[in-house]
Amino acid sequence: MKIVVIGGTGLIGSKLVAKLAEQGQEAVVAAPSTGVNTLTGEGLAEVLAGAQVVVDVSNSPSFEPAAVMEFFETSTRNLLAAEAAAGVGHHVALSVVGTERMPDNGYFAAKIAQEQLIEKSGIPFSLVHATQFFEFVRAIADEATDGDTVRIAPVRFQPIAGEEVAQAVGRVAVGEPLNGRIEVGGPDDVRMDEFFRDALAAWADPRTVVTDPQARYYGSVPGERTLVPGEGAILGTIHYRDWLDRTPTGQ
Repeated sequence: MKIVVIGGTGLIGSKLVAKLAEQGQEAVVAAPSTGVNTLTGEGLAEVLAGAQVVVDVSNSPSFEPAAVMEFFETSTRNLLAAEAAAGVGHHVALSVVGTERMPDNGYFAAKIAQEQLIEKSGIPFSLVHATQFFEFVRAIADEATDGDTVRIAPVRFQPIAGEEVAQAVGRVAVGEPLNGRIEVGGPDDVRMDEFFRDALAAWADPRTVVTDPQARYYGSVPGERTLVPGEGAILGTIHYRDWLDRTPTGQ
């Protein structure tokens, strides 16, 4: 089966391509570095020729609200139009747990817009909603840093290893279209401030985690369960400390 992975050189995309190849699938990397640009449409017709499935795990280079909205709307429209012309039978997109619960967040709003375009496209689809990746935990701490303190809300948090996200996306890609969504998250549902207190200790990071109910997560204040999946979610098995032991740089 020919499966084109949009964003196939990125964090999740590269892991996904490797997993699909191990299963004997024809996993094709599509990214600007391979001559495929979803913003301009360059290379889409060529790479999608003969493809049965397209998996979009691409991401915006900027999280600024207007820029991220422009990225997801433009790239998704171009991609869906090219898929329709090529006769692609299954569109898979990676999204974020909680998008609909924090629509005032610029990034989440852009992902909602992306999903709406997919749902209305007429192409059979599957949406995979994932929680935050272990690989982004340090960046989340840096975003929340104020001087020598890290301000974190006491809400639920359930991050997951990138390799387990790629595994879940891969399973969906080779299956029948869901015409709906699934959620994936890590094995541990913990309080976000406590998670970061433990994480900074593990990193030997001198910053202090301050519990702040009004702390923002990339510009928005999350609710108690905004960032965690609901019942029936697929849960990973890799715990953060175990992942960190074998990935000491956090990358």
